[in-house]
Amino acid sequence: MTADPTIDPDTASATGDPAAPDPERLLQLGLAFWGSKALLSAVELGLFTELARGPLSTAELTGRLGLHPRGARDFFDAMVALGMLTRDDDGYHNTPDTDTFLDRSKPSYIGGLFEMANDRLYGFWGSLTEGLRTGSPQNEIKSGGHFFEVLYQDPVQLRLFLQAMTGVSLGSARRIAVEFPWHRYRTVIDIGCAQGCLPVQLASRHAHLTGGGFDLPPVAPVFDEYVQAAGLADRLQFHPGDFFTDPLPSADVLVMGHILHDWGLPEKKALVQKAYAALPDGGALIIYDGVIDDQRRANAFGLLMSLNMLIETADGFDYTGADCRGWLDDAGFHSSYVKALSGPDSMIVGIK
Repeated sequence: MTADPTIDPDTASATGDPAAPDPERLLQLGLAFWGSKALLSAVELGLFTELARGPLSTAELTGRLGLHPRGARDFFDAMVALGMLTRDDDGYHNTPDTDTFLDRSKPSYIGGLFEMANDRLYGFWGSLTEGLRTGSPQNEIKSGGHFFEVLYQDPVQLRLFLQAMTGVSLGSARRIAVEFPWHRYRTVIDIGCAQGCLPVQLASRHAHLTGGGFDLPPVAPVFDEYVQAAGLADRLQFHPGDFFTDPLPSADVLVMGHILHDWGLPEKKALVQKAYAALPDGGALIIYDGVIDDQRRANAFGLLMSLNMLIETADGFDYTGADCRGWLDDAGFHSSYVKALSGPDSMIVGIK
């Protein structure tokens, strides 16, 4: 953020009080959408995929992406300033993070999340004020559509959505693979598994684990492809079903990741109760989300995700660890605990 030309820096610093009010944080947050949209457009244009093949000059990159030269250099250099690219005499390069996670040709690609944000959420969040005033969703429902009904009928859009869910879950899946005592258990089923990110991470790290994922039937080919690409088809299988109308498959450990926040309180409690019924004695339920800190002061992402549930769902909301542990107690779990994962996510573990 450059200095505000309307403020005399000599006058502003004359008090010598480091605690004096400063507008910098307000300006950074109020205009944070500039950087966010620049990144979303970079993913949409395939910027990081192009650079994964090697460095490119301004002119080369402008031509490859089909951009007008007026804004191209500023766009690329903004990505440098934001830490998404580097630049040297050879041209622009990806950073290790963007090369790993935003190159469409790599299995580690999580850009599906950003593609969905660009195509859908960026516009819908423009109606947040209306959502706060009405308490109503601000997505396709406003125009008579229903995102999830349409989604599961369109294989291309479904694949994009499932890739987005991998983007949301990959960091936490890797942490769950090392932060839970898997040596005590033999089988695991991920409820609402999407592509199968979590089961793949678990089975890749723990050779004794078998299991798979449970999700709606149209997800099966995407799950199978992802698992096969990881070389784990002999240990991970897809279980089709609807977690509200069908019994949950039984395993030593059941996982619900980024699932509960989609629903209202009665549905949250019902899903926890169904998991309890499906587990053997001594079995474990792992729930992970952007769990809000109990004091509701620190996890801004979790609180903003809860507002995203306002935008996207009829009754969904995010929750604190204490909230979730209460639901586990009500369902009959004899003990539970909360453990931080990657970024804003935490897992809540209940033992039957």
